[in-house]
Amino acid sequence: MTEILSGPGPAPRRGSGWRRWRNRKIASPGFQSWASRFFLTRRHVRREGERMFDLVSGFVYSQVLWAVVELDLLEATCDEAQSLAALAHRAAIPVDRMEALMQAGTALGLFDRVGGGYQLSSLGAALMGAPGVVGMIRHHDVFYRDMQDPVAILRGEKETELARFWPYVFGAGAAESPEVARRYSKLMADSQALVAEETLRSGALDGVARLMDVGGGTGAFLAAAGTARPDLKMVLFDLPAVVPDADERFRALGMADRVTVAGGSFRDDPLPEGADAVSLVRVCYDHADDTVLALMRKIFATLPAGGRLIVSEPMAGGARPNRAGDAYFAFYCMAMRTGRARSPERLAEMMKEAGFQGVDMPRTHRPFIASVVVGGKPGAT
Repeated sequence: MTEILSGPGPAPRRGSGWRRWRNRKIASPGFQSWASRFFLTRRHVRREGERMFDLVSGFVYSQVLWAVVELDLLEATCDEAQSLAALAHRAAIPVDRMEALMQAGTALGLFDRVGGGYQLSSLGAALMGAPGVVGMIRHHDVFYRDMQDPVAILRGEKETELARFWPYVFGAGAAESPEVARRYSKLMADSQALVAEETLRSGALDGVARLMDVGGGTGAFLAAAGTARPDLKMVLFDLPAVVPDADERFRALGMADRVTVAGGSFRDDPLPEGADAVSLVRVCYDHADDTVLALMRKIFATLPAGGRLIVSEPMAGGARPNRAGDAYFAFYCMAMRTGRARSPERLAEMMKEAGFQGVDMPRTHRPFIASVVVGGKPGAT
């Protein structure tokens, strides 16, 4: 169970008195009633009220999204508008209840009303065009059940389904079954394309001749890197259970002569040598600080002088919290019962503690998908 700290909190900062007065004033029902009528404040009150209602009802929105995906309504309405009767028949759902679902999906921006039917909106089409997102939504039935009691997750009291879905985070022995490895590796690979795109766009691989991807599953990231960089030599290092599927991927892509696939556990086994850069793509947030720091030190010892470590994953915002890292991924990691979403600054600190210098944080276009931190090993190449 997570240790609960006690003791006096930090001293109030300057301005806390103003915030106290503001919060008490806004929390007054009488003030809310007045502000909702006053012409200078009523639009703001309405916007705040809508935001508040979205927070209250967000779990229902998520379940509407899950139902839309589970019933394959995105694909069904992509090319042309569909009538309620056709959609209801297709999904084996009464017409009145299908109408409720389609109206809800339209209110959430997933569909447009077209004549008497419904057609996919631009937002819905973008959802279809985001590789792996639909797979993650389908997988959310597991996460939803774990989040039924978030307080128990926060206290570390709950046995969770996500911990069983991602057994590799507890060590090689927990994930030695090829069937289990194939299940979680497919979900990782399906959702890896956007992360790979952001990582490659950041320039983190510029000048790299031989890249080793540690914890890379069946090789989705290296496949993207190898396609973008035909001259790149690559090494994939992951648990033995994923090696056969990784070998098959690279053979099918015609990359077998450029990729070495090595099976092992980064906790217990030595890392292959010879790479001038090592990537950890969506690896660090799966593991506790001591595990990540030990891995960074092992990578530092393996790299040659002038080598680099590349970390890419969704990250927390630190002093400026963001929804993706500090809400979604923070609780996802807690439900996995290991790991945590870290800010780029925190990962940079850990790299420096492991010996890396010149740590850089290149900008990514979609930080809600992935941010990148790069550290270098001192010395000339």
